[in-house]
Amino acid sequence: MHFAPDTQESLEFIVDLGNTDPGASRSGDDEIATVEALAALLARYPYTGRIDHDEEELRGVRQTRDLLRRVWSLDRDAAVVEVNRMLREAEVLPQLARHGASDWHLHGTTSGTPLPQRMRVEAALAFVDVIRTDETGRLRVCAATDCTGLLLDLSRNGSKRFCSVRCGNRTNMIAFRGRRTAEGD
Repeated sequence: MHFAPDTQESLEFIVDLGNTDPGASRSGDDEIATVEALAALLARYPYTGRIDHDEEELRGVRQTRDLLRRVWSLDRDAAVVEVNRMLREAEVLPQLARHGASDWHLHGTTSGTPLPQRMRVEAALAFVDVIRTDETGRLRVCAATDCTGLLLDLSRNGSKRFCSVRCGNRTNMIAFRGRRTAEGD
């Protein structure tokens, strides 16, 4: 599956942000519990514009994380309602922008807009592409029974089930041990 580069980048960011949640993180802790931890996450993504590096911004990003995790798992029609609400609340005015190594792509806010709102708008614009191409099935939650990690399935055949090799291996080992136990009976 191929999305526009800015859409794919936004979706990958949503996965990384969503997987900082205590229920989905590898550590079991909130991986953006501090302003410094949020800065480390943002360093991996080309966010331009205003970044305040303060507690208020951190609270807003965590609320955004919760919202995006919820939208990620909605069916297509329910996602439309949430995406439209996010765009309406932000009074989005899409415009083309180019900066750094990124070619022309959509921005829906000004560079002075607070980071949590810019994150919501960029995510909403990415969700628009996913919904319009009827590919919401590519947005999944890990199939491992003890994991709530988000995953973006960009595989050709749409068969990705686990958020990481670790979850896939653990699930396969549990199934293997179950079969061996059943064979031994």
